Amino acid sequence: MIQGGARWWIVGVVASTVLAGCTAAPAGPGASSGSDSTVTPGTPATNGTPADSTPATPGTPGTPTPRTTPSPLPTVLPAAPAWAAPPTDFTVPADSPYVLDGVRNVTQVGQITGAEGPGDTTQWGVGFCDLGSMFEANGKVYFTFGDTFAAREPGATGGGGTGWRSNVMGWTTDATPADGITIAGMIVDDKGIAKELLPSKKTDFLEMTVIPTYGFEANGALYLHWMSVKHWGPKGGEWVVNDAGLSKSTDEGHTWTKLDAPRWDGKSGFVQIAPAHVVENGVDTLYVWGITHGRFAGVSLAKVPAAAVEDPAAWQYYTGTDSAGAPQWGNDYHAAAIVIDDTVGELSVMWSPYLDRWIMTYLREGTGIVMREGLTPWGPWGKAITVVRARDVPGPYAPYMLPRYTEANGATIYFTLSIWEPYEVFWYRADLKKAG
Repeated sequence: MIQGGARWWIVGVVASTVLAGCTAAPAGPGASSGSDSTVTPGTPATNGTPADSTPATPGTPGTPTPRTTPSPLPTVLPAAPAWAAPPTDFTVPADSPYVLDGVRNVTQVGQITGAEGPGDTTQWGVGFCDLGSMFEANGKVYFTFGDTFAAREPGATGGGGTGWRSNVMGWTTDATPADGITIAGMIVDDKGIAKELLPSKKTDFLEMTVIPTYGFEANGALYLHWMSVKHWGPKGGEWVVNDAGLSKSTDEGHTWTKLDAPRWDGKSGFVQIAPAHVVENGVDTLYVWGITHGRFAGVSLAKVPAAAVEDPAAWQYYTGTDSAGAPQWGNDYHAAAIVIDDTVGELSVMWSPYLDRWIMTYLREGTGIVMREGLTPWGPWGKAITVVRARDVPGPYAPYMLPRYTEANGATIYFTLSIWEPYEVFWYRADLKKAG
């Protein structure tokens, strides 16, 4: 459960059957540096000049967004656009100019989760949840959600309520992002309720929850990167983590096995990640950008052949460049260099064929959702351009992209966005503005 400018820790847990009294509630209101007002999201996002974006957002934060009329879903997800394929040429010279000049037409297309989403996830006991990172596998797009609740008391805000699960997963075959995303199904228990995939002890200062930070497909299996949260705090936007690692499913997400390795300690730069497939020298390779616990540090980088993702020795961590500017790699994640020095929250990275650059979205504390362009996976990375201002939405965070959900060769992107109140996941779009 991630608040738009602060993680809120959960107390008052009654350990009982999901949907039969398991309750979690925020421990007192905490001012969020990421949500300082409740202006409607029709206010333009901007990177410094009003011309950089234009308002076009329906709905008012804190009230249900009108349902979109979804397109009928295909049985199997159609092939992605050609431009969404993993890139084979994904670096440009370090002295190349930056070309991302802003974003425009930033629009809240609709709601994904809860009763107001076109898939009405309450049918699976998912009334309130956050996150929603995406990955493709088995002819579906999987959405992985964080702390999830079936219901909450009238007047409650943010995360908390009954039917607490630390994580759940939905899926869709929706191939038309322009009219919203319909969740077609979820990974459920024998009662048809969305089940907790990765169990947690739900005990404060031991293991409060286990949050999936991102998923990916490799070797015909599904993988989830998770972080084991010991305690929410000690201040907004920061939390204490036991460790982070990978879990694996070989039955399309129905059961998960926690892998013994690789693992990252709770103070490392890989507590939360954003992976992207590339084809490097003919090999399917995952580039993995990582951040530490909380939202007050920069971004590190790793890479691993997808076929060897379970082998810690196969992971290489970026340590800097040599005198010729070539990237250097090592096997010690503690020695990983910072590629973006900023206060970075939940992040997402993909190659943009429209820009011929990498783009990264993340929460920057106090500012809101920002985007940067990168000339290579390790940089240099351009200035942060604001996409959704913190003062326009009550607690925005977790802006997750997927190459499939783009249009016009990547000139238009779509992304999920969690909003602390009403504690739901929404669907946004934005047009990239290229210089020249």
